[in-house]
Amino acid sequence: MTLLEVHSLAKTFHIHHLQREVPAFANVSFTLRAGEFLLVRGPNGIGKSTLLRCLYRTYLPSGGSAMYESRQGVIDLARAADVDIAQLRRTEIGNVSQFLRPRPRVSALDMVAEPLLAGNTAIDESRRMAGDWLADFGLKSDIWQAYPTTFSGGEQQKVNLARALIAPRRLLLLDEPTASLDAGARAALVSRLAQLKNQGVAMIGVFHHPEDVAKLVDGELQLRVH
Repeated sequence: MTLLEVHSLAKTFHIHHLQREVPAFANVSFTLRAGEFLLVRGPNGIGKSTLLRCLYRTYLPSGGSAMYESRQGVIDLARAADVDIAQLRRTEIGNVSQFLRPRPRVSALDMVAEPLLAGNTAIDESRRMAGDWLADFGLKSDIWQAYPTTFSGGEQQKVNLARALIAPRRLLLLDEPTASLDAGARAALVSRLAQLKNQGVAMIGVFHHPEDVAKLVDGELQLRVH
């Protein structure tokens, strides 16, 4: 089943103080099916992360379409209302970035459990599953109740990944998720992504170490300067 069909997607930034238009990318087209992994490649600054942000609608695309087959029907991610995008983020589309934005006085375990609680999973089961994910990424159990605001960058990223991946999603956008991880955590992430892929989750990823996910990749999208 085709889950996402992108046609001629483009993004241009307007730099107000320079009164200039700066193109990020243009004419991006691809099709993604359930369970497929698309790797996005290109030199630094070419717009790889911007593409993912446009699909997640952190940025509004400047042109083109991104037709997503949601459970409620086809929706154009490039033009959908903010309220519809917010609903998709809660239920169907996940975004895994390089950075955690921890909140004060919320433990690592509770941060990871929150997406399950939002989906009405019981609190004990949510925390048990959160612990399993944190353990997989190598975060020691004696700091699960600590606040991620006190963690190192690598520890924060482990919390970030567990939180982003724990709740079921149909489409995952992966923006350099391994950038600050050690080799063990990177291997754990790839193992988890393989499990999700086998469950039919579609993924679009930008990776600092593309060799880590080579066995998962079904196709590549090469962004080039226009």
